Amino acid sequence: MSSSTAFPGQSPLSETAPLSLCAREPHVPADRLVAEMVPPPRFDSVRFDTYVPDPNQPSQREAVTVLADFAAGLGGAHATGSGRRKWFGSRKPAAPAGPRGIYLDGGYGVGKTHLLASLWHATPAEPSLKAFGTFVELTNLVGALGFQQTVRTLSGHRLLCIDEFELDDPGDTVLVSSLLSRLVEAGVALAATSNTLPGKLGEGRFAAADFLREIQGLSSHFRPLRIDGEDYRHRGLPEAPPPYSDEQVTRAAYATEGASLDDFPGLLDHLAKVHPSRYGALTDELGAVCLTGVTAVPDQSTALRLVVLADRLYDREVPVLASGLPFDRLFSDEMLNGGYRKKYFRAISRLTALARDAKGLVAQ
Repeated sequence: MSSSTAFPGQSPLSETAPLSLCAREPHVPADRLVAEMVPPPRFDSVRFDTYVPDPNQPSQREAVTVLADFAAGLGGAHATGSGRRKWFGSRKPAAPAGPRGIYLDGGYGVGKTHLLASLWHATPAEPSLKAFGTFVELTNLVGALGFQQTVRTLSGHRLLCIDEFELDDPGDTVLVSSLLSRLVEAGVALAATSNTLPGKLGEGRFAAADFLREIQGLSSHFRPLRIDGEDYRHRGLPEAPPPYSDEQVTRAAYATEGASLDDFPGLLDHLAKVHPSRYGALTDELGAVCLTGVTAVPDQSTALRLVVLADRLYDREVPVLASGLPFDRLFSDEMLNGGYRKKYFRAISRLTALARDAKGLVAQ
């Protein structure tokens, strides 16, 4: 379709054809990975006082109080007593007594990321002394910098916030266990979110015994803080709009500035060629993502890549308009009942929210 194409009965839609995610192959320098370890754009302006606790869930109000006190306690000198300590110094600081972190446990959409980002904002330290990233982004950072350099880079921080803490294979379990142990030893405070208590991570997945053996040491670093409630994305909101036709999606892509337009199966193939650490860059400056022909995801590897893309789109508040199957039918019953079910349900929840955001892109 040319840039001046008009649909039947319509005037030309745009001077410029939509973008294509499949045409993007971003390169992300390691220093960008470090610089971007801040709360994503969706959570730039969140604070404890913008979190609205469900009046029927007292644990939500308690979480705000506990986290605000935790942030206040991170003021002053670095836990080692001297700010950024020299890595090759001759004196090794004593490990702080008691847990050096808080673990926010709860279901989807209870505001865990909002609270985690609020903690980052409330902690009295320069942004360069605080880091915020997902579990996947943290493992990608280690892959880009190497383990020792990552320890050196993060060990002078006041706080490390880890969102969506997931241990999907024994290699990542050992890696993150070792990293966090070194950071706690260096005096870094930790905060994390997940849908599972620290001692329960790994259940229902492969090599559960290996997970639990490693996680027992990790769990001692955190004070678990349970947050109950229903998914706020569906609290009092209308159901997500049903999928649109291919023509409606294409029309919207041509009419929306900065929109991308891709065939869904083709996009899934492209994601296999791009490292997940680059999915954020893949979505840079997008006004909307338009997808035609959404089908069920064929296998687990593809599904997990789609989960990461959904997270990056949600972080950046990019609306998603689609034709084909509705998003609650992306994953098979086997996937939704398997060990990665929490990731898949999170992706469905987030894509549903983004589909609702995209409703205004379709001409009525």
